[in-house]
Amino acid sequence: MAKYNAFQDYQTQRQEHYDQLAVILETWKGWGEYYRKRVQRIYQFLIPSGSRALEIGSGRGNLLAAVKPSYGLGIDLSLKMVAAATRLHPNLHFRQGDIHNFKLNEKFNFIILSDVINDLWDVELALKNIVKLTYPSTRLIINYFNHLWEWPLSIAKGLNLATPTMEQNWLSSEDTNNLLRLADFEVIRSWEEVLCPLPVPLVAPLCNRILVKLFPFRAFAMTRFTLARPDPALFKHERKYAVSVIVPARNEAGNIAAIFKRTPQMGSRTEIIFIEGHSKDDTRAEIQKQIKKHPQRKSILLNQSGTGKGDAVRTGFAKSTGDVLMVLDADLTVPPEDLTRFYDALVKGKGDFINGVRLVYPMEKHAMRFLNLMGNKFFSTIFSYLLGQPIKDTLCGTKVLWKSDYEKIVNNRAYFGDFDPFGDYDLIFGAAKLNLKIVDMPIRYRERTYGTTNIQRWKHGLLLLKMVFFAVRRIKFI
Repeated sequence: MAKYNAFQDYQTQRQEHYDQLAVILETWKGWGEYYRKRVQRIYQFLIPSGSRALEIGSGRGNLLAAVKPSYGLGIDLSLKMVAAATRLHPNLHFRQGDIHNFKLNEKFNFIILSDVINDLWDVELALKNIVKLTYPSTRLIINYFNHLWEWPLSIAKGLNLATPTMEQNWLSSEDTNNLLRLADFEVIRSWEEVLCPLPVPLVAPLCNRILVKLFPFRAFAMTRFTLARPDPALFKHERKYAVSVIVPARNEAGNIAAIFKRTPQMGSRTEIIFIEGHSKDDTRAEIQKQIKKHPQRKSILLNQSGTGKGDAVRTGFAKSTGDVLMVLDADLTVPPEDLTRFYDALVKGKGDFINGVRLVYPMEKHAMRFLNLMGNKFFSTIFSYLLGQPIKDTLCGTKVLWKSDYEKIVNNRAYFGDFDPFGDYDLIFGAAKLNLKIVDMPIRYRERTYGTTNIQRWKHGLLLLKMVFFAVRRIKFI
């Protein structure tokens, strides 16, 4: 009973504090406006407009309004904050409530906890209540103050420059990630933001867009972000999904028969979609021959009007009918038999985007030239840093994702443009922008038994560098 009374006293004190703060904020802003605008910019990058969004500790509702949800709900402990938010943002919904025991029969695409977990009595209990409001695809985004800023913020509050707060939790990133695990959330990535919380010309943009992403400056960032998803084990089911295997085939006549023979039947049904264009051998005729020879297999042949593997993949995806989309290179350097492992990882929720990796197991002797190997390792290191998730191999041809997620990537493609001839970066960038959990799937990379590679080492290497610099601006240093 004593613990319960302590909790009640804690919440009552905070409710009174934020009621008073609601009145103060009508006429006072302090020096925190730039910090709040910067945080809003980050959430706008993370949350697509038109999503169903819930904010816990929504205050005056400005952050929730900034992400432009199709349906936005804010929950706040303070009734006066709720009243102010309702007046300022009449197109959104706000309710008074305590997330420790709040009951809500709704689910959301995104749930926001901005500078809130520092203030909660029981973070684990609150997170366990929040996980009930999620879909399998829901993303929880948390940001919270870095402990190193405890004294600077205390001084700023004492000088009436920062928003007054009560005693804080000051959790570390390890504390936060552990509490998320205990509450059945899985962390996708964590990172730091806001090195300079004041609008100093030139200095603030340099600090907050670039330096805060670099060692050692990021250790001194004001706020830490964590992106998480509900544990897939909460949504277990036995449904089987239809699969579309997309096979770009240019000058691969000698491999077509083996593709029909070795590609496994997966899920409720498996279709093979060949995209042939500009071959100098009899690839097209061989595909037609094998389709007739295997009437029991659902397979089609498409003519590629454009050029490049990326164009072929997009052509095949556009005609696919499966729930699960797979890319299989026709050179068979990735064994088709391994596709079942990709399927299992996706449908069991191990990840939202399963990325083939050739750099874990030893390769066959002539599977990859030395300079290509070094280039792949270089780009994997760069992209792991840029995306905040480990990507050990960016150019393995085999990638697997849900068709519903691919359709979102297509709708968001204008953000990155359409200049990837391989298709790999188009998918990886798109998956990262959608906050998908990317999981590496190690495979044993084989030598070609027919034909030669279509990769032009130096020309394509320079193009990859161009895409890296583009990603730096569009993903990392926003």
